[in-house]
Amino acid sequence: MRTCLFGFLSLLILQGTSTASAKEPAAVSPNVPHDMRHHLLADPHRPEFHFVIPEGQVAPFDPNGGLFYNGRYHLFYIYQDEDRQHCFGHISSRDLFHWRQHPTVLAPKEGDADVGTFSGGAFLDKQGVPTIIYWGLGDSWGRGKKLNRPGGICLATSTDKNLDTWTKSPHNPVIPYPKQGDKEYERYTAVDPSAVWVKDGKYNVLTGNLQMMIEVHKNKPEFKKGDTNYLFQSDDLIHWTYKHEFYKSDRKWTAAFEDNMCPDFFPLGNKHMMLFISHTKGCQYYLGSYENDRFAPEQHGRMTWVDHEFFAPETILDDKGRRIMWAWVFDRNSVASQRAAGWAGLFSLPRVLTLGQDGNLRMNPPEELERLRYNAVTADDLSVPAGQEVVLDKVKGSVFELNIVLEPSPEAKQFGVVVARSLDGAEQTRVFYDATEKKLKIDTSKSGKEGGRKIEGGPLELAADEPLRLRVLVDKSVVDVFANDGRQAVCRRIYPSNHQSVGVAVFATGGPVKASKIKAWDIMPSNPY
Repeated sequence: MRTCLFGFLSLLILQGTSTASAKEPAAVSPNVPHDMRHHLLADPHRPEFHFVIPEGQVAPFDPNGGLFYNGRYHLFYIYQDEDRQHCFGHISSRDLFHWRQHPTVLAPKEGDADVGTFSGGAFLDKQGVPTIIYWGLGDSWGRGKKLNRPGGICLATSTDKNLDTWTKSPHNPVIPYPKQGDKEYERYTAVDPSAVWVKDGKYNVLTGNLQMMIEVHKNKPEFKKGDTNYLFQSDDLIHWTYKHEFYKSDRKWTAAFEDNMCPDFFPLGNKHMMLFISHTKGCQYYLGSYENDRFAPEQHGRMTWVDHEFFAPETILDDKGRRIMWAWVFDRNSVASQRAAGWAGLFSLPRVLTLGQDGNLRMNPPEELERLRYNAVTADDLSVPAGQEVVLDKVKGSVFELNIVLEPSPEAKQFGVVVARSLDGAEQTRVFYDATEKKLKIDTSKSGKEGGRKIEGGPLELAADEPLRLRVLVDKSVVDVFANDGRQAVCRRIYPSNHQSVGVAVFATGGPVKASKIKAWDIMPSNPY
């Protein structure tokens, strides 16, 4: 249902013309991809080690169907073809950063039960067959065509080792979308299924509740407020039985207008995690207990706080036992800028999710990122007086990683680093700890002429005498920050307009700070262009 909130963005398709004779196969002019490649390589805002749509403007750009299979990480994602139909693209990788493009795996065609592909998950069935479960869009999404396709939860399977070819189930939709007048209409909805898991021999799947909130609330405003999921079970993936709401939300954590979509449910340590979005507040999660086919949330956290621009999470459990997540990070430059650039669509850095000894979530980049480092620079024992910025002459650029340890005085109120800084400091992005509010923050109010230009901040409380340990990754138009061994992470888009905005500095307010360790690296691009 994302497009009802964000609208479609046209996909830009660059096609060549051919002067070949009718006897010869048509060929795309070699100048078209050549020119496009150079255009993208010259883009000052196109990230180099985050996964970016190869070309074109897409929205939604949700990562979906994460699966580790046959030695590769596989991710699928929503994109729109030249007819603005929603399809699943497909990429795979061995190292989480260098991605191979595959053929489109799911696209609507005549005879299908759906008119487009929206979010879902991937899993191996009981026989080990790779399976995608997804929200198949119904007639209301079919650009005015009425084809008697109700939409709902659909399945597709693959039998080739590279997962290039998929076959949609003849039983689709296996969970039809309830229509007004159906007995199920006020019980559940059939949208955004989670990845399927097996428990006690039965397949289990969750579906999101946005449609329930939108449709039923129109006539019954008091009905089913807040986020929840709907649990279904099956013996054969074809015949599904609705069980009940999977959990009850609590207003101390989420607002009544928040939904639960793009759900991902999995064990993490000795707890279970519900990772999801609300369309109004973005990516968030619960940690809690799972028994008797119900989930009991025990704590709640967010991954975006001032808006919803960190969105649509997806995870993979890999062969090392790691739970790795991605999110869609919104493009917040203007539509005109996106059209001129020729692309819009970005995934976050992969985050490895673990449970700390204190029972709280930890988020860190995977170790594979370190293989992209080169040109190391180090410095130690830098003193930063209160109210000043100290420029790091040896650290600068638009693509780099900075690891820094800051030891504050008791009087220090805000302290951290400035990146993407112009020579006069007029353009800059500040990453810092706010000791008063006890938050890790990114201030993008001076980050450029475009973008959200807000102060984003997540909870982080340093103990007495505990230093601030920052891992800051700058990739042209996106900044990722991980603090104190993954206790908090924030991500934000920036759009520097000054080509000299490549400086880095350390700052402190209220009291002095010592930067006891500083280490930085250039990061080798992993995107082909």
